[in-house]
Amino acid sequence: MERNARLLVDLLRDRQQTDRSLGQNYLVDENVLSASIEFAGDLSGKHVLEIGCGPGTLTHFLLDANAVVSAIEIDSGSIEHMELQFSSEIDSGQLQLIEGDALSVPFPEDIDAIVANIPYQISSPLLERIQREKMHLSVIIFLVQEEFAERMTMQAGPMDRGPLGISLWLDFDVEMGRRVSPSCFIPQPRVHSRLVRLLPVNRFESEKGEINRRLLRQIVSHCFADRRKKLRNLLKRPPKRLARIPGWHRDRWNTALTHLSNHSLMEERPEMLKPEDWVMICELISVV
Repeated sequence: MERNARLLVDLLRDRQQTDRSLGQNYLVDENVLSASIEFAGDLSGKHVLEIGCGPGTLTHFLLDANAVVSAIEIDSGSIEHMELQFSSEIDSGQLQLIEGDALSVPFPEDIDAIVANIPYQISSPLLERIQREKMHLSVIIFLVQEEFAERMTMQAGPMDRGPLGISLWLDFDVEMGRRVSPSCFIPQPRVHSRLVRLLPVNRFESEKGEINRRLLRQIVSHCFADRRKKLRNLLKRPPKRLARIPGWHRDRWNTALTHLSNHSLMEERPEMLKPEDWVMICELISVV
């Protein structure tokens, strides 16, 4: 019997019911699955990490693209299904299954790319982990909730600017891809989805050196907690967790703000600032 996406989903659902708490909405539209692979570029011979393989619909396409796949899956029933349906690829070493939580299980070494239809509820912490561990990747392809994709890319203008997009901008060029209808999944989610591509970039390779990323992220999160206020009022008090950053405390913060008091950006609201503006603010504060 020839393997295909709908068959893989049906075989898994014959074994067990879907668990929505694990984000088990299975992608069965093969045009979208093919688009995910095309969006990633040439994966032949590359070591690809897949997160939340479920019934193996995307895994099947990754293997057909001649990728070497390490697939993380938290659901033991899905692992058993994958062992049965992909036994030859497992035996050959082209596919490795890892049972565990993608937010805590160790990632395999030497990963070249990540391609995944991730459970939507782990989107933010998973991206935080990838940035924190500074993985050396050529590309990341995620299928995520459309609203989340808009915040990742900040393409829709000021209202989509926020801590998520600004943090990702530090490390990636983020591009929105194909829109995916709920009808492409079994069972159908209540929202549309989007393919998103993240390409690593080195934004701060200059004579200025590396910026204080922890400080920058704290400043951004602190200000976007009340995006209606101007920066002048928001920055009067330091971020709540400032003392956790080595060398920073309230007195240093208050002294640093004197360098910004007459800056034009202090009259703006957070959503009006571009990522480069936040970097400038962080650099001016860090001078002290």
